[in-house]
Amino acid sequence: MKILKWSLLVSLHLSLLSSFSFTGNGVGVNRDASKMSSVEEAVEANTTGATTSVNNQERTYPFTLPTGANNSSTDQSLHLIDLTKWGIHNDGTKPVETTAGINKALQWASKNGITATTLPPGTYLIDKNSRINMVSNMLFQLTSNVTLQKETNTKESYHLMHIGVHVTNVTLRGGIYKGDKDTHDYSKREFAYTPGTHEGGYGIITQGAHSVTIEAVTATHFIGDGLVISGHGSLISDIYEAELVSGEYDTQGKAIANKDKVRTSKAIRFDHKAFKTNRDFEISNIKNLPTTFDIYIFDKSKKLISKLPGKKNRETIQIPEGADYFHLVFQKASSKGSYLEVWNRVVSKNVVVKNSEFAHNRRQGITVAGADTVLIENNEIHHIKGTMPQSGIDLEGGYGENGQLNSRIVIKGNNFHNNESYDVILYDGKNAIVEDNRLGSRGKIGLAISPPFTGALVRNNHFDGSRILAYHDATFLNNRMNDSYTTFEGPNVTIDGLTMTDSTLTINSKQPFGVTASNVTITSINKSLPAGLSLWGKPIKLSNITISGESSLRTVAGGIEPGSIIDNLKVTDFNSTYGISLPAATYNNCEISGAAGAKTGSIGVAAASGGPYVFNNCKFKASSTAFDTIVADQVKLDLTIKNSSFELSGNTRAINVVAAKKFVFENNSINATGITSDKLEIVKLNDFWKRNEQHDILSAIIKGNTISSNLKAIGISTIYAGNGAPAYVIENNTIVNATLALKPNDQNLNNTVK
Repeated sequence: MKILKWSLLVSLHLSLLSSFSFTGNGVGVNRDASKMSSVEEAVEANTTGATTSVNNQERTYPFTLPTGANNSSTDQSLHLIDLTKWGIHNDGTKPVETTAGINKALQWASKNGITATTLPPGTYLIDKNSRINMVSNMLFQLTSNVTLQKETNTKESYHLMHIGVHVTNVTLRGGIYKGDKDTHDYSKREFAYTPGTHEGGYGIITQGAHSVTIEAVTATHFIGDGLVISGHGSLISDIYEAELVSGEYDTQGKAIANKDKVRTSKAIRFDHKAFKTNRDFEISNIKNLPTTFDIYIFDKSKKLISKLPGKKNRETIQIPEGADYFHLVFQKASSKGSYLEVWNRVVSKNVVVKNSEFAHNRRQGITVAGADTVLIENNEIHHIKGTMPQSGIDLEGGYGENGQLNSRIVIKGNNFHNNESYDVILYDGKNAIVEDNRLGSRGKIGLAISPPFTGALVRNNHFDGSRILAYHDATFLNNRMNDSYTTFEGPNVTIDGLTMTDSTLTINSKQPFGVTASNVTITSINKSLPAGLSLWGKPIKLSNITISGESSLRTVAGGIEPGSIIDNLKVTDFNSTYGISLPAATYNNCEISGAAGAKTGSIGVAAASGGPYVFNNCKFKASSTAFDTIVADQVKLDLTIKNSSFELSGNTRAINVVAAKKFVFENNSINATGITSDKLEIVKLNDFWKRNEQHDILSAIIKGNTISSNLKAIGISTIYAGNGAPAYVIENNTIVNATLALKPNDQNLNNTVK
């Protein structure tokens, strides 16, 4: 399965087109800011990371956690905005006047040293063609009986509250931010090139802002997202092939000939207004040129002040002091069909979103689309439905499509439920932590990690009826799941600590040992539901896997390629009708037993690849009703069972080899205590009904085993191996209260029958 970008980037682009930026039923809970608790975890930050205390257990972070706005700078009595003075209406009328009045009041407060403002109770209708533009150094605190209502409209994109580029130290606390989803006219396109999906209407948007706290708010019923945390981009220059000429620059910054290289012919200057506040740039969207290049930076006197070799597409370049312009040099003889762009980008930084509710929006609860250091904590995000992706939170900046980068995002302690498609998507970016959340949109995807995302840490979450889909570069620690299943593909996926109830751990590794899993417990309680372990793809490494209970089908199955290593697998009470079908692997120290009931359930070793299968130091315990403990039936089968034990409490065979290329059974012990027929073969090679057919067990070694029976049954049987069967090695076995039934040509050596 591949997670698609849907039309998210399109709507983000439309929403912020003018600035070249890239960002796309009632509410059950109203949160009063005055009643909100503080964050309970004590955070100790340093320059390399952070450590928190959670239930007396230390929790470490690989980066400094964001703190949001500096409350001390806005720690003053709330200023009640005078509605009459500013022409503001709180009865849901006069949207143009109300919006303009709120903006004027905020600007006046900012200029007059007021850093904490509020509005009286009521409904404030926000102009469909405008928005509230937040100012820096401001606490905007509302009670739960204040609603900011977006005027119904026909637009494909809009904002209600905007926190713009370089706006800093803002707290939005309390209040209801409400969209026009229920009354919106979805029939019109704003422009001929727009998609017509009407998914770009946002409640709150940060666009390159810094140090922002959003707490105890409710953002609901927007045609797009309740909240967007995004970046701001300024296109400085776009360069076509006509602006590239043959040559390069020497160490003194002089243009010289070089037929194997091309350079920019026109200086790219640092005179754009964006550089006044953000002193860096990047080269991106390169076409028909190498993605690695050299940069030559000059001052106003045309003196070369810096050469930066080997820079790469989308790499952030700091502008040195005194720089006036720069040139680029590419290792390519021709500039035909070439194109590139120079951008100045600002992501939102140090943003905290907590104790809030995002609900009943059409596209997302929260989109992160260009941000660094964000904490989204203790929010309720639910009933997102209407247009894809329909996710509670989506980290998607379109970085691979010339958009913004997401990095160092923490999603912690949130309650997700009733979202139509996803709870959390990590689509693109790097270094996110998803922890302590309840992902409860049952039957949906609780967490999706897409190929463009790297460095996800997922720990201590409850997947309550929701699925996991993870491609690569992710670590899962101490999570739990019920009534669902996973898909892990890899590479670089680690699972350590996973408790599953009525759920299936599915691994489909795309690279050898690209997925490792350890300390997994899978319990089947509801016999009508599937549960267990399903392995596919390339070899993997598993350890300490415990599976218990009788699910509706096999609790272990799959078609993984040979070569996996599975240590300490414990399976108890598997389905007595269907048994289990073990994938080809090396099993060390396994313990496997079936549930009583039907007779046909057994341990199947019959992978299409034939193996090899190796069982070492394993314990097999058959149910009292089973015909067979292990059934081996594959003409290419390579099966070795060594140093293992079998406990047979019924009239049950230890192993029934129907077909195999190679079978080794060595140094095992079999204790049969419930045999009722003296015709039962405890170790059986082939079947009576196939005795006259061509043999299909090509090699067998049965050596050094001890077989004990309560009844004088047949300990080892090879007499039905079929026409032309080769000599099998039957050597140094001890048979207690049982007999041998061997072919005449078998190597019957040093066996003891007691």
